[in-house]
Amino acid sequence: MSNGTTQASQDMPPSGGFKPFRYERRLPKRGPSGVGMFAICGSIMAYGWYRVYLGLDERRELEREKIWSRIYLTPMLIAEADRDEYRRRCAAVDREREIMKDIPGWIPGEGVYHGKRYAPDTIANVPLHQQPGFKKE
Repeated sequence: MSNGTTQASQDMPPSGGFKPFRYERRLPKRGPSGVGMFAICGSIMAYGWYRVYLGLDERRELEREKIWSRIYLTPMLIAEADRDEYRRRCAAVDREREIMKDIPGWIPGEGVYHGKRYAPDTIANVPLHQQPGFKKE
């Protein structure tokens, strides 16, 4: 409350006015420009596609090598299978000779078919754990 005896003092600007101040935003430039970022991303993608292409070349070369190794190994694998079949056939004839020794007129190893066409025996290779009587320890 004012009683009218004192006058209120009002703040006034200094003589000559206030100093000018900067009111616009002057932020420092940070990071690369849009073109620079586009160039960086493009170079990273180009390098990635280059590596993908090299990987595809290597995969293609390994596949070619695998195919040729199978071509070269096929005769050996066939010969190994023939040797295994011959060994199993001899063992089967020996077992048949031992089992059927008391039967007169039995010829071990004689085929059950009486034709001129060759019919190989079917030999089933059963793993040990699937054979009857197998017990785990």
